[in-house]
Amino acid sequence: MIARPSYLDRIDRIWQSMPCVLLVGPRQSGKTTIARDVVATHGGTLFDAENLEHVAALREPLVTLRPLQGLVVIDEVQHLPDIFRTIRVLVDEPGSDRRFLLLGSASGDLLRQTAESLTGRIGRIEVRGLSVDECGTDGIADLWNRGGLPRSYLATTDAASLEWRREYMRSVIERDIPGLGIRTSSERIMRAWMMLMHSHGDNLNVHELARSLDVAAPTARGIIDLFTDLMLLRQLQPWFENVEKRQRKSPKIYVRDAGLLHAALNIASESDLLVHPKRGASWEGFVIEELIAAHRPDAAYYWATHQGAELDLLLHKGGRRIGFEVKLTSSPSVTQSMRIAMHDLRLDAMYVVYAGTNSFTLEPKVTACSLQDALRMVI
Repeated sequence: MIARPSYLDRIDRIWQSMPCVLLVGPRQSGKTTIARDVVATHGGTLFDAENLEHVAALREPLVTLRPLQGLVVIDEVQHLPDIFRTIRVLVDEPGSDRRFLLLGSASGDLLRQTAESLTGRIGRIEVRGLSVDECGTDGIADLWNRGGLPRSYLATTDAASLEWRREYMRSVIERDIPGLGIRTSSERIMRAWMMLMHSHGDNLNVHELARSLDVAAPTARGIIDLFTDLMLLRQLQPWFENVEKRQRKSPKIYVRDAGLLHAALNIASESDLLVHPKRGASWEGFVIEELIAAHRPDAAYYWATHQGAELDLLLHKGGRRIGFEVKLTSSPSVTQSMRIAMHDLRLDAMYVVYAGTNSFTLEPKVTACSLQDALRMVI
């Protein structure tokens, strides 16, 4: 197993001001392993809402939970929508020293339930797959090829990893999504997923997807939003600057785990990836996910004009505007598009993240840097 101490530190920091922490993320992203590490450190009682005995015990949650003090962990909490009101009662009791760690597979409903019932009492932490920081520089190639879901990354062979990812998506589409009350057939959901894979790195066209699926545009939009809620897809929104140029207004679509993208595109190994037509878009999405996770900005956007100027990633953080261009090249250079972005967006700095190991200045305020350096820098 790979240690993930940054999550343990973030949980402890939230507990200093709030009694509840929600770990939310896609299935198999490592939430349960993190929770077990927390219990090993702090002690506590763990319930699993997919364990029938635990479910039976939690049918009367106030009776079961009130005698407990200290840490209570509830895994797959999205299956227990009524428990949030009980948790609110328990943490508000005078003299209570209870702390709750709630784990849930990402969904819009889960976030709404916690927001409605535990406002001011709960902090949220997004758990994604393994990161470059956790796997180290030597793990970047495998992390890009296989993705960060731990069972995929740690598989004994590329073939075993690929098969696991294919079964993972089949399980999500055939088991998890119907459990959310979605009435669209699993076959149609799978077709939508495959189409979205081919749109990775491109602007979203809901009407084109709707025509291909033979559904209404709102249905197609619902499917896209569903994958976004499940943290499998990122819709990177455009930034609108008050400039005269016409700007693109539809979000860009990225598969959040590169390994799932590669499984859908039948990319079986690193050598297959390096000659695939989608390799540049895949690298771009992989780097964007790592940058957003590492820097935790106030907001993240892309920017593009109909005249051709664009910026892959614009991060707003602490009043600063930082631009990132992602290039799968060993010899980065400054383009006219970058200069336009620097000027029109009034960027404080721009970084060109490329596939090398060194960092160096290209122009004033424009730096070429390795992925490792881009993730470690303070912005």
